[in-house]
Amino acid sequence: MGAGINRRAATRPGRRRHAPMAEINVTPFVDVMLVLLIIFMVAAPLLTVGVPLELPRTAAEAVAQEPEEPLTISIPVEGPLVLMTSEVPEGELVTRLRAVAQERASARIYLRADGNVAYARVMQVMGALNAAGYSDIVLVTDAGGPRMDG
Repeated sequence: MGAGINRRAATRPGRRRHAPMAEINVTPFVDVMLVLLIIFMVAAPLLTVGVPLELPRTAAEAVAQEPEEPLTISIPVEGPLVLMTSEVPEGELVTRLRAVAQERASARIYLRADGNVAYARVMQVMGALNAAGYSDIVLVTDAGGPRMDG
């Protein structure tokens, strides 16, 4: 008479005992990581803008990229010079550049100057760059300027 009948199943119809789940659900973690990846992909180019300058427009060709992060110095219309992201007083420019030159493999430096900066000021900074040991000076401009080839 009672052979083959489970008494617990008979007393609680529809309820079964489940063992605790030992697996971790990683789907929410992956979703969060993908959202963060998209946020960083969108935000990364905005972080490399640096000093806002109105660069002159030229028809010059682009320079090949370097394997290490390029060393840049910016000359705004007003205010101090900016080496990478930090402001540098003009009296300390050569000593700071010499210290940086010892840590870098490349002797190339990128000079960004606002289009409204006086030519004499740009030449003074270029002279300081040369005095600090930088002979490969790249002048940064925006593309799309007038062509003078006819």
